[in-house]
Amino acid sequence: METEGYDDGGECFAGTYNEKKVIQLQCKSCESFICYRGMRAILLADTSVELFSTDLPPYQAVELVGRDYSTTNCDCRIRDVACGTCGNIVGYHVTLPCRCCLNSCNNGHFWMFHSDAAHPSPRTDRTGMIRYNWNNLPACSDDPTVSPRPGAEIELPECFR
Repeated sequence: METEGYDDGGECFAGTYNEKKVIQLQCKSCESFICYRGMRAILLADTSVELFSTDLPPYQAVELVGRDYSTTNCDCRIRDVACGTCGNIVGYHVTLPCRCCLNSCNNGHFWMFHSDAAHPSPRTDRTGMIRYNWNNLPACSDDPTVSPRPGAEIELPECFR
């Protein structure tokens, strides 16, 4: 998982989350859009690793591949994520977060994208004039970039914003 922010005393603060710029991500291999609700992040287990994260990837833009595995840094269960267009591995999904990461300062984003596999650009409103922060981004149920899975309504608990 990824961190949100800390004040000088090491306490997590929510203000940072709302002020973060929303980005959209394109696969560096094929330029397909893989995320419209992203943010820059750092790995909790190794703060030198920069990532992008999202609360909900667009339907069919990415696919889970392979089996769950764990890393040496924590006990989270993760699975690789590939671009739905070209199949390039672009990140991973935390399928089961560990207790340590859940207790750490985090934003609840469980979809991570590698900075060397995805190209970020600012997310703006339809006019292109207003750049979104997380505090003015539409909720998942109101966001036109979120496509419901066939035969299912968007479940708000699935969207952690």
